[in-house]
Amino acid sequence: MSTHPPFRKVFAGVATRSQMFALFNRHRDTPGVNPLSGKAYASEWFEIEASSYHFMLGLLPPLFQRTGMFGMSEYKAGNVTSVFFAVRIRGRERWFHGFCDLSDKRSPDAMRAAIVAYETGAVDSMTREEKLEAIWSATDADFRGIASETNPDAWPPEHHGKRTILTFVAGKGTTLKLLEDLTDEEIDSRMPAVHARSRRGGGNDAEPS
Repeated sequence: MSTHPPFRKVFAGVATRSQMFALFNRHRDTPGVNPLSGKAYASEWFEIEASSYHFMLGLLPPLFQRTGMFGMSEYKAGNVTSVFFAVRIRGRERWFHGFCDLSDKRSPDAMRAAIVAYETGAVDSMTREEKLEAIWSATDADFRGIASETNPDAWPPEHHGKRTILTFVAGKGTTLKLLEDLTDEEIDSRMPAVHARSRRGGGNDAEPS
């Protein structure tokens, strides 16, 4: 029986079409990741606009399609492909994209269940790691980088290859900082306000669109 890593939300808020396409390739400059491997993307998901959902549905004949879900016939790599979801959550229709490893045929349904659980409050909030991934995805390429990529002497050898982000540090001004070293306050200040909305409410009341 095949297994998959935990499903991970990688963008806070609703991605525009241009943001969606950027997220499709968000591991292109991630250190230690083969950009041609779909494994780095497997189980990642984020919310998209309705127009993006319908645009992608009309782009290519779907690999599969059923109520509230379709898969792209063009694979990312290996067995990993894009799956798009239309879900009604607490009376409001919403749309999502996720990368599913179809070597596990249950992956699309498991991802949909994970999205519903997260968005209805069965999972209270993003983990620190998910927040860091969301911040990295939302930060312009001009304001993020890889330690030692252009100046090896600027970072200790143990930090070479780690992700960096431009941030303001009291007493130092604007400087590069390791993404993993962001404080909780810095993380919260960089998360879109939409993420702060309350998730309190009723139970799992989502249904297919």
